[in-house]
Amino acid sequence: MAIMSECPTCHRKQAVRNKLCVCGTNLDQKKAAKKVRYHIVDRVNGKQKWFSLSSFEDVDPFNYDHAKDVEAKLRVSKRERKLEIFQPKKEATMTFRKLSEWYLELNSVKNRRYYPTLEFNLASFNEVFGNVVVCDIKPAALENYQAKRKAEGYSDSYVDQQIGAAKAVIGKAFDNDIVGGDTVKAFKKVKKLLKKGANRRDKVLSVGDFAQLKESASGISPALLMTAYWSGMRRGEIFNLEWNQVDLKEGVIRLKAEDTKSRRPRVIPIALELLNTFRGLPSRFGKGLVFPSPVKDKDGEERPFRDIREALKSACNGIPLSYGRKEENGFTFHDLRHTFNTDMDRAGVPQVVTMAIMGHEDTSMFGRYRTVTTEDLQDAIRRLEGYRAGLLDKMLDKNQNVQGQRCQEPQQKRLSTAETVKSLVV
Repeated sequence: MAIMSECPTCHRKQAVRNKLCVCGTNLDQKKAAKKVRYHIVDRVNGKQKWFSLSSFEDVDPFNYDHAKDVEAKLRVSKRERKLEIFQPKKEATMTFRKLSEWYLELNSVKNRRYYPTLEFNLASFNEVFGNVVVCDIKPAALENYQAKRKAEGYSDSYVDQQIGAAKAVIGKAFDNDIVGGDTVKAFKKVKKLLKKGANRRDKVLSVGDFAQLKESASGISPALLMTAYWSGMRRGEIFNLEWNQVDLKEGVIRLKAEDTKSRRPRVIPIALELLNTFRGLPSRFGKGLVFPSPVKDKDGEERPFRDIREALKSACNGIPLSYGRKEENGFTFHDLRHTFNTDMDRAGVPQVVTMAIMGHEDTSMFGRYRTVTTEDLQDAIRRLEGYRAGLLDKMLDKNQNVQGQRCQEPQQKRLSTAETVKSLVV
């Protein structure tokens, strides 16, 4: 049995006598500032067992004298086989529902843009573990939960989101000395179901497919679909988009680091068609959401959309386009982002510029040394407009040739995109 100190910088656990951590942190200075956390390690039945001082009542985990007192009592209790005399903190015995309620009440959590999704995922997790004491949740139980949700038909990514939300609660509780390291370890041992790259999509919509989708959609703002089609933004970024992020004068959307998945700020150029659509929205003078859900929250305030899958499925039923991941070549909302990426490449936009617009991580040396300017972004969206306009012209010319063969009528003005596609389908 021994007392171990934890480096506050790299969290490496090491002998108390160490004055300097391998990461370079001066441990003596951190100990004097009460920044070093202490643990007690013992070997039970051939396995290491860690005792976190934060799990015991009236014990300061940053006080070395307290650590020595606990170690002395543990040695005596172990010899007398009375380790149960150590009572954990009351907080460490709370149920996961109580712990998640505490977590959701934190202002730092409430201010997150994905708070409604987080709240929903924790509610689903609490259906199974809500009444279970946190320290009693073991890896086997969590793996059974994954299997249960899978058997119910939920996707790997959906189950991973729920487990991820629970891990966030446990991590914050550990940082605040509510739960010990053993509880954190139980959650960390559970691996994600979705393997990296397993959810890669290959579906790309043509200009005709998108025109029909926009025409057929009901219950969804056409502007919302156009934003996804012309910007490549992620679903959450679009659902939570606010007017103070849309600069109609400069023709760009500005996302702060906290608004993006990669936690990096982004500037997204607005295509002319989308810009005109934004200018026509009645809510453009407001300060709230660009696309508020028709369903208000419990306080009567506007809230973002949470799910539009049923509306998209209904729209696809009205046109020759299958919907859903389980359907062969089925369409999902995320495919609009994939379509944007593919069309940008076909339009000849440099990869590093597309990555900057979409918020992809740089993976090449070229991306590190190539600076993307505002002019690059605007040029990229102009190229995309030209590429898609060219595809549309080809489709229009084909339609006019067909009409010319049927009858010798004077050439009419070109139809709108939706009307042209509709005539081709008929």
